[in-house]
Amino acid sequence: MSSNSQSPASVYTAYQGNTYLFGGNAPYVEEMYENYLSNPASVPDNWREYFDALQHVPAVDGSNAKDVPHLPVVNAFAERAKLGQTKVVVASADSELGRKRTAVQQLIAAYRNVGARWADLDPLKRAERDNIPELDPSFYGFTDADQETVFNTSNTFFANETMSLRELMNALRETYCGTIGAEYMYATDQNQKRWWQQKLETIRSKPNFTKEKKLHILDRLTAAEGIERFLHTKYVGQKRFSLEGGESFIASMDELIQRGGEIGVQEIVIGMAHRGRLNVLVNSLGKVPANLFAEFDHTAPEDLPSGDVKYHQGFSSDVTTPGGPVHLSLAFNPSHLEIVNPVVEGSVRARMDRRDDPKGLQVLPVLVHGDAAFAGQGVVMETLALAETRGYFTGGTVHLVINNQIGFTTSDPRDSRSTLYCTDVVKMIEAPVLHVNGDDPEAVVLATQLALEFRMEFQKDVVVDIVCFRKLGHNEQDTPALTQPLMYKKIAQHPGTRRLYADKLTAQGMGETLGDDMVKATRAALDAGKSTFDPVVTNFKSKYAVDWSPYLGKKWTDAGETAIPMSEWKRLAERITTIPSTVTPHNLVKKVYDDRAAMGRGDIPVDWGMGEHMAFASLVASGYPVRLSGEDCGRGTFTHRHSVIHDQSREKWDTGTYVPLQNVAENQAPFVVIDSILSEEAVLAFEYGYASNDPSTLVIWEAQFGDFANGAQVVIDQFIASGEVKWGRVNGITLMLPHGYEGQGPEHSSARLERFMQLSADANMQVVQPTTASQIFHILRRQMVRNLRKPLIIMTPKSLLRNKDAASPLSEFTKGSFQTVIPENREEIIKKADKVKRIIACSGKVYYDLVKAREEKGIDDAVILRIEQLYPFPHKAFAAELKKYPNATDIVWCQDEPQNQGAWFFVQHYIHENMFEGQKLGYSGRAASASPAAGYSHLHQEQQKALVNGAFGKLKGFVLTK
Repeated sequence: MSSNSQSPASVYTAYQGNTYLFGGNAPYVEEMYENYLSNPASVPDNWREYFDALQHVPAVDGSNAKDVPHLPVVNAFAERAKLGQTKVVVASADSELGRKRTAVQQLIAAYRNVGARWADLDPLKRAERDNIPELDPSFYGFTDADQETVFNTSNTFFANETMSLRELMNALRETYCGTIGAEYMYATDQNQKRWWQQKLETIRSKPNFTKEKKLHILDRLTAAEGIERFLHTKYVGQKRFSLEGGESFIASMDELIQRGGEIGVQEIVIGMAHRGRLNVLVNSLGKVPANLFAEFDHTAPEDLPSGDVKYHQGFSSDVTTPGGPVHLSLAFNPSHLEIVNPVVEGSVRARMDRRDDPKGLQVLPVLVHGDAAFAGQGVVMETLALAETRGYFTGGTVHLVINNQIGFTTSDPRDSRSTLYCTDVVKMIEAPVLHVNGDDPEAVVLATQLALEFRMEFQKDVVVDIVCFRKLGHNEQDTPALTQPLMYKKIAQHPGTRRLYADKLTAQGMGETLGDDMVKATRAALDAGKSTFDPVVTNFKSKYAVDWSPYLGKKWTDAGETAIPMSEWKRLAERITTIPSTVTPHNLVKKVYDDRAAMGRGDIPVDWGMGEHMAFASLVASGYPVRLSGEDCGRGTFTHRHSVIHDQSREKWDTGTYVPLQNVAENQAPFVVIDSILSEEAVLAFEYGYASNDPSTLVIWEAQFGDFANGAQVVIDQFIASGEVKWGRVNGITLMLPHGYEGQGPEHSSARLERFMQLSADANMQVVQPTTASQIFHILRRQMVRNLRKPLIIMTPKSLLRNKDAASPLSEFTKGSFQTVIPENREEIIKKADKVKRIIACSGKVYYDLVKAREEKGIDDAVILRIEQLYPFPHKAFAAELKKYPNATDIVWCQDEPQNQGAWFFVQHYIHENMFEGQKLGYSGRAASASPAAGYSHLHQEQQKALVNGAFGKLKGFVLTK
């Protein structure tokens, strides 16, 4: 030992001097402890929990006596000293024994806290064991002479009230440093910590499976390895993202499904990336191997406009379990890793709501991660942040990590992440983690059992981190040894998890040819296009299954009755504008509701907020649930909605709200409004997942500003815009994106309309920009009363929310429907249609600027048409308007957005298609810009004035003549 090194004992001494419990903090801690002994409620919660734990430590004499306040005792000794009644004595052996007893408790705590650092987790055995002094008894001053000393261990679950130090160390190492490494001590809930201690320490983290159970595990490993090797030899070089090296994952999935069904789970929704996905399809969900092979052979049906690669495909089935059939759903997903997580959670929440299962005891979300993606993708954190919130709670998720210790070509821990474990992100929600060696399939199955039991007991997330390896490259065309030569030398020498486990069972006397016999049977079944294990139940249909057939094959032109009778209008209006006398609204809110009551009676025109509310009220009254979520959407970013009334007289923070839309009718459908966490990506993906499993609910995600929707661009691109053409998945989600150029700068002006227009094809979604209160009423109702389920993208206004010109008369709600094109409404121009020389087409707020300018300029030979639905473009309605003005020589498209943004590049082709011979098409709007909007107020005003004037002036720049 070098002269500079320290013994564990000296390290412990230094530790005592520096930890927050000693050194300069000691008087503070002592005072707080004294206060605790007098009155436990007088100290902060975290200190009270710590002091509570101290009360379980045995006294120096080994008894269970509780500590008492020290001050009276100290004072008594002080008085005795004054009277000469005290004397100095030498410390006895009892005090040393007391120190050791305390050290034993610290040792137990150390193994519970960081024992996983010494766990045997890596099948490749590449890393050296970390130096963790607090796991060594000598750190606490113990020597070999203490090995047989007996200590009280009643605060453990090792069966004995007392144990020798040697016995205790063996028990701790077996429990916390074997092939399962548990992390749970960061939980603040003492019940959860004791639950894990009881579960792990009672069995010392070792399973005791029956022979039948062990044979079943081997069968699952054989099936997992078999399908991979079959595909590898039959379809050489084709991408499949092999699971080889992580076969224990299939045993884990099998345990989740079978054990889950046994304890009451009826649906499991699975989200996973491509690694091992084909294996899961066949060996967990029961997809017929022949059908998978047909996809490799390109003989499978290809009946979608686009389709997708086989390792992105979803699947569903009903499988047998000891508790009855369980419905399994593997979510479709793109290659964007981890983005499927919130989609799965949303789908699970929809299923929970349909079953009236608020705790999620019947529906289980399972998310499968790669180690690199779990540590690296931000949507993981966003999804975890949803876990305990009211609007997004799903009863806890079981996370399985296929930890093959490499991400594509990155395996050096100095590059792959900044945390010790790839799972450390889950500590933000105190989710426990069980790290487990993938070469010990029994430990993997045990860890899965415990994780499932924990989730069902506490309704919290839990992680099983299966540490394994990736036998082949990132895909089957890679040569991984190019970048990981040492790792792949070890992998080349590894016999495989199945082989190791088969040899283990053979050594236990279960048959010399057991493993080989299973391999041969699996290969024979695959050669026949079959599986050795068929759990699928045929001809079974749950009463909770959704029938999507009414929503298939519909056209966007299909009619829907969106107007409501006057009597129904007035009845609903009265219900949603009546505030109970027990609720005291803010004066500003009271004014809003008083005005809405007047709108309901027809005394004044209906504004946007009332039009929206009446759409919701009429839907829930007709049996259509409404789910509205987003940042600040209860009140509304621009203070227009006020769907939640906050009692100004409330005395508790968690009471005193009233939601009028939840009080529309006695047997109404639910109205749910959720102020989400500050997330776009995860929340929008969650709502997409919800809508994908509930076509009867109007599911709306509202952006705080439409500009922020690009924080969820992956969801928009990979799911909303393309999910139907890739996967055949119809979805009726609605996006409300505040959009409008009003001088608020580059990040508060544009919902990036051009991006939605670019994504529009194959009649995949509806893009609208309504400009009146009646239009928002009809478009929201249309989204549900028609059986068409396509994403609806609404560019919602800001200033128009209170613009009197955007308010609508009551008659527009009791008659009519959503107008895809709103015609010219100035009578004197309409009567002289033959004198009209110019047609100005526009969309959104700019219409009102154009009308105002036309009035100021006294122009009577120009009409202004509003294109309220930009996609699918309403050719028939637009052409009908053009025909009304046969002498119009030119058409101008006017927009607020820069020329390279907005709708211009997309609608010009549609407009040109409907123009007359000889007509000219011009543009008036902002010049092309790298930024969505100007940040300088004066520049914005100059640009706005110029584009409005340009709409009435001479055609400039690009002019297209038909």
